[in-house]
Amino acid sequence: MANPCRKLLFNIYMGFYCSTIMPKMCICSQLSMSSTDPFNKDPGAFPVATNGEPFPWNKLRLPTMVIPLHYDLLVHPNLTSLDFVGSEKIEVLVRDATQYIILHSKDLEVMNVILQSEEDLRYRKPGKKLNVLSYPAHQQIALLVPEKLMADLRYSVAINFQAKLANGFEGFYKSTYRTRGGKTRIVAVTDFEPTEARMAFPCFDEPLFKANFSIKIRRESGHIALSNMPKVKTIELEGGLLEDHFETTVKMSTYLVAYIVCDFNSVSGTTSSGVKVSVYATPDKWSQTHYALEASLKLLDFYENYFDINYPLPKLDLIAIPDFESGAMENWGLITYRETSLLFDTKTSSASDQLWVTKVIAHELAHQWFGNLVTMEWWNDIWLNEGFATYMELISVNATYPELQSDDTFLDVCFAVIKKDSLNSSRPISNQAETPTQIAEMFDAVSYNKGACILNMLKDFLNEEKFHKGIIHYLKRFSYGNAKNDDLWSSLSNSCLGDFTSGEFCYSDSKMTSNTLAFLGENVEVKEMMTTWTQQKGIPLVVVTREGRSLRLQQERFLSGVFKEDPEWRALQERYLWHIPLTYCTSSSNVIRSHILKSRTDTLELSENSSWVKFNVDSNGYYVVHYEGRGWDQLITQLNQNHTLLRPKDRVGLIHDAFQLVSAGRLTLDKALDLTRYLQHEASIPALLKGLEYLELFYHMMDRENVSDVTENLKHYILRYFKPVIDTQSWSDKGSVWDRMLRSTILKLACYLNHAPCIQKATELFSQWMESSGKLNIPSDVLNIVYSVGAQTTVGWNYLLEQYGLSMSGAEKKKILYALSTSKHQEKLMKLIELGMEGEVIKTQELSPLLYVIARNPKGQRLSWNFLRENWTHLLKKFDLGSYAMRMIISGTTSHFSSKDELQEVKLFFESLKAQGLHLDIFQIILETISKNIKWLEKNLPTLRTWLLVNS
Repeated sequence: MANPCRKLLFNIYMGFYCSTIMPKMCICSQLSMSSTDPFNKDPGAFPVATNGEPFPWNKLRLPTMVIPLHYDLLVHPNLTSLDFVGSEKIEVLVRDATQYIILHSKDLEVMNVILQSEEDLRYRKPGKKLNVLSYPAHQQIALLVPEKLMADLRYSVAINFQAKLANGFEGFYKSTYRTRGGKTRIVAVTDFEPTEARMAFPCFDEPLFKANFSIKIRRESGHIALSNMPKVKTIELEGGLLEDHFETTVKMSTYLVAYIVCDFNSVSGTTSSGVKVSVYATPDKWSQTHYALEASLKLLDFYENYFDINYPLPKLDLIAIPDFESGAMENWGLITYRETSLLFDTKTSSASDQLWVTKVIAHELAHQWFGNLVTMEWWNDIWLNEGFATYMELISVNATYPELQSDDTFLDVCFAVIKKDSLNSSRPISNQAETPTQIAEMFDAVSYNKGACILNMLKDFLNEEKFHKGIIHYLKRFSYGNAKNDDLWSSLSNSCLGDFTSGEFCYSDSKMTSNTLAFLGENVEVKEMMTTWTQQKGIPLVVVTREGRSLRLQQERFLSGVFKEDPEWRALQERYLWHIPLTYCTSSSNVIRSHILKSRTDTLELSENSSWVKFNVDSNGYYVVHYEGRGWDQLITQLNQNHTLLRPKDRVGLIHDAFQLVSAGRLTLDKALDLTRYLQHEASIPALLKGLEYLELFYHMMDRENVSDVTENLKHYILRYFKPVIDTQSWSDKGSVWDRMLRSTILKLACYLNHAPCIQKATELFSQWMESSGKLNIPSDVLNIVYSVGAQTTVGWNYLLEQYGLSMSGAEKKKILYALSTSKHQEKLMKLIELGMEGEVIKTQELSPLLYVIARNPKGQRLSWNFLRENWTHLLKKFDLGSYAMRMIISGTTSHFSSKDELQEVKLFFESLKAQGLHLDIFQIILETISKNIKWLEKNLPTLRTWLLVNS
């Protein structure tokens, strides 16, 4: 799935809202069960079924005595009564003799089950009716057979079932949209990852149980049906119904099955290898599908060539769903998207919108190989799907759309997860997950972002050619099967020309350059190294101490909010050790040198005198670097004298590391702020934006805490220091992607800080837009700014809300909703929340990001927090506990707090939920984050106040 955010493609940019705790890319549908397993205490005990009889299975995971081979599935959704009926025949293979078959089923009414043996089928015997036991706590049913099923034989299980279309965003659910003429249309759509196929049909709902699927959908003539495979034929039935038959799928997991009944329109094209690609949207939004088609064709061609494996299906559909919780979902052959993740409106979509849409499409198309063709064995290794898809965004978008300059955005993928991974409450990439809630929480920044970042580090370590060969080997070896961590490391090791254990490192003689990190002579084993990155949580800190030409290296566990002098610091360091592929350069040479740090301490000798040394070249490594002694002073001096001697990404990395070290108590805030003083000469926009990001972060923190003197001084400093940049911005869509993103960012901040020329221009444009009845085309890169300024008046706010209901552009609605959330009037903010709860004008899917941005508004932070507590029960009816949306609501309304009273309030609330049996790992992350915020303020507020007085 896609980071906002899922799959968050959860790097989760969910349009205008991002949380450092939540993933950025697409994140799949989640589950609501409590993480409590009633059988953990007594694994020998067996549960009681709903009818009072003993249920024959007591584990959450299904037994492997019976495995599915083929599903023949017929589904008929009724879009008037909002329910569906279905029937299926599952061909199974019995591996061990058994008297029961255990399947997953959730909220389904199973009406009839018939078992037929191969002999029954051969001689057309009627088969035997089976008794069905249900155990809802594990979402399982047991089919009891009168005589033992014999090993190595095949059987057919026919099941009739029915259910209501779900009201949420999981399983087989209803989605609605309003036409330009004001009519409401209903769509039936599926979203099964990770464990919601069981809401649509009884099945073996685990990734290891791959099978083929033959799907038939009944519908009315005014609708179309879509599924994973192309339609073979349509049969007319009595009563005017039509039945579409689809080709049998390739072998795949249940979570990738998809079918949709809708009345959408599409645009189509064909790849160079003959794959038909279609993009679907509601009829009024059809004109916004063309960019997605162009991008999909380019990216699919790229992936086929890059992976040296043809896309295995004859068609690929991408469809924009009006109600969709995550960014997107990679169903094989029928990828579903939130509208803002697929549709591109040339009038209202900004440069960042274009980059987001392109990356989400790239992410989901990468899944057609990583995840669909080769699937993780179990959800503990979901990073093999999501980390790879996030990493492949970088590779594919760079190759197909170099003008988007996405390479520079990858740094933020890693920086975002470091904030979470530096907390003690983080988790390993590969982590135990058994219950539905535990599985749901695996779809986070660690799986997406950290997974992608360690893959990028490994590519840099092996070199691109060998890494590329290794992943092709991995995909070909495990096609249509399942894999685990060790299978990946084995494939990458075996792709090398040399033998790792003999000391010959992976490299190409023809491409041996100073930038090729061959690590010759090192005795390295990929599995041994990478296990240190996947099996333990956290991120290493490399401390560099220089004495002449000698560099003393020390690795520690980097902990944000825990200082070295704190009593718990030492205990939190124990047993943490990484194999770190270090890279470094010096003032004397542009050559990239390398070293693998396997021990806690090590020493390097420089070959020549240098005024400075910089580790983690281009920020390709997943670690933070601290320069003891005069190391930081030497780098700051160089930045001030001639910053271009350091690579652009190195300058970004230095800014990031400096402020991270402040949060860990290893560097003083004034030193980190001094490092940003060179930015007035910076021409690299990513570096400029990174420095600005921290200053803006501090301003918002001070503003929320009402530290008026610091807020005012910081405001004056930013406006004065960045005045040359602000004054040179045009209110247009001209320039490169980074020019446009700088324009959006700097003008948005200037207007937020009440910079008079900015407010005047935005007000003028907003007035013209209102006078034109919303017909004036305002440049898309400043649309957000113009709307936000306009929303500060009652007339402007009301007009924007009216336009929100009329707009057919998801990109525009996103910008309007953000603008509305910036109001200083609490009654207006409360009205937005109420509309989000109603789900008509503002769709329910927007409620979680809406609460997030309102909570960042000083006038809305208590409002959103009180709303969460007072409406907890109502929110749980709309969102499952473990869902991405619910986690975003919880973290969004609390994680920015920075006072002891607020910490106590949140702690008491979480304890009350735990007392009800409700628990999420994110609870501890939030408490630790608030504690870190409190500690940061206590330690750094006086320093910030003094620094501003000196530098203003």
